[in-house]
Amino acid sequence: MISKEQLARINELSKKSKEAGLSDAEKTEQKQLREEYLKAFRSSMKNTLKTVKIVDPEGNDVTPEKLKRERDQNLH
Repeated sequence: MISKEQLARINELSKKSKEAGLSDAEKTEQKQLREEYLKAFRSSMKNTLKTVKIVDPEGNDVTPEKLKRERDQNLH
C-alpha cells in the first residue's frame, strides 16, 4: 500500500516537472515512486478481480476457469 505522503510526493514531482523540470535525483525519485504506486495498484486490482463472478444474462456463472482456480487456491 502506498502512503498518502508518497502519493502527495508523486503529485508534487509531477507538477514541478510540468512547471520547471526536475533534477536527475528528482527524476529517479519520481520513477521509483511511480513504480511502487503501480505495483500496489496492480496488486489491489488482481485481488479485486479474484473476487469477481461473471454471470451471463440467463444467470449462469461464466467466470473463466483460470480465475476460478486462482480464487479457489486463495481459499485453501
